[in-house]
Amino acid sequence: MKRMMCILAVLVSGALLLSGCESTTAGGATGATRSQLLLVSSKDVNDGSAKAYRQQMDKARSANALNANQADVKRVNAIAKRLIAQVGVFRTDALKWKWEVNVINSDTINAYCMPGGKIAVYTGIISKLNLTDDELAAVIGHEMSHALREHSREQISQQIAQEQAISLGGSLLGLGSISQSAASMIGQYALTLPFSRTMEAEADVMGMELMARAGYNPESAVNVWRKMSAAGGDAPPEILSTHPSDESRIANLERELPKVMPLYQRAIGKNVVASSQQQAPTDKKSLRAPKNSRKKHVR
Repeated sequence: MKRMMCILAVLVSGALLLSGCESTTAGGATGATRSQLLLVSSKDVNDGSAKAYRQQMDKARSANALNANQADVKRVNAIAKRLIAQVGVFRTDALKWKWEVNVINSDTINAYCMPGGKIAVYTGIISKLNLTDDELAAVIGHEMSHALREHSREQISQQIAQEQAISLGGSLLGLGSISQSAASMIGQYALTLPFSRTMEAEADVMGMELMARAGYNPESAVNVWRKMSAAGGDAPPEILSTHPSDESRIANLERELPKVMPLYQRAIGKNVVASSQQQAPTDKKSLRAPKNSRKKHVR
C-alpha cells in the first residue's frame, strides 16, 4: 500500500511539472529554447516585480543615490536603448514592455533587470571594473536576458513544484516535519541549484547575442568575466554556487562566440552605411549640374 502511495505521489508531481512546461523565448542565433517550468503567470510576477522595483528606487532616491551621476546615467541609458531595440528577436512582446533604466550611486559591483524590464546599474560595477561601453553592454545584456527568459518566474514555479511534491508526499507517506525539512534541503540541490546555474549560462550567451545585434563587440563579454574574476578574489567551488565559475562561463562564451560575431559585423556594417548616408550632401542645389553643362532636350 505504501509503495502504491509513493508511486501516486511521483505521478501527480510529475503531471504538475509537465503541465507547465514551455519556452519563453525563440532561439535567436544561439538557440535559447530550453523548456521551462512555468506554473505562475507573467502578469503576477511582473506586477510584483514592478512594486519591488519602485521600492528599491524610492530607497535610492531618499538616499540621494538615484541617477546622481549624469554622465553614467546618459551612458547607461544610451546602451540600454540599443539593447532593448533588439529584444524582438527573442520575443516580440518584450518590445512593448514598460522598460525602466536607472543608475544607483553605490560602490557595489552589481546590476540587475527585474521581470518586465526593470533595469538598475550600480556605479560601482562601472568604476571598479573600469568598463568600456562594450563591456557595459555585456553586463546589461546579461541582466536583460534573465528577464527575457523569465528566470524569476521559472524559479518561483520550481519552488511551488517542490512544495507541492513535498506536501503531497508527506501527507501520503505520513512523513513528519523533520523529514520534510530534509526533503526540502535535498530538493534545493537536486532542482533549484542546477537550474540556477543553467539560467546564468543562458543569460551569458543570450546577452552576448543581444549586444552583438546592437553593434557592441561580443568579445567584450569575455573581458567582463576576466575582470570579475580578478575583482572577486577567492570564489566558492562551482558546485556550491548558483553561478558558474568564471573559468567555465568564459569557456562557454568563447564556444558561442563564432555564432554571434557575424551578427556584430553585420550590425556595425549597417551603422557605417547609416553614418555615411547621414554625412552625404542633402542640398539639392549642390547636386544640380551647372547651367552650361545641362543638355538640351531634343524634341
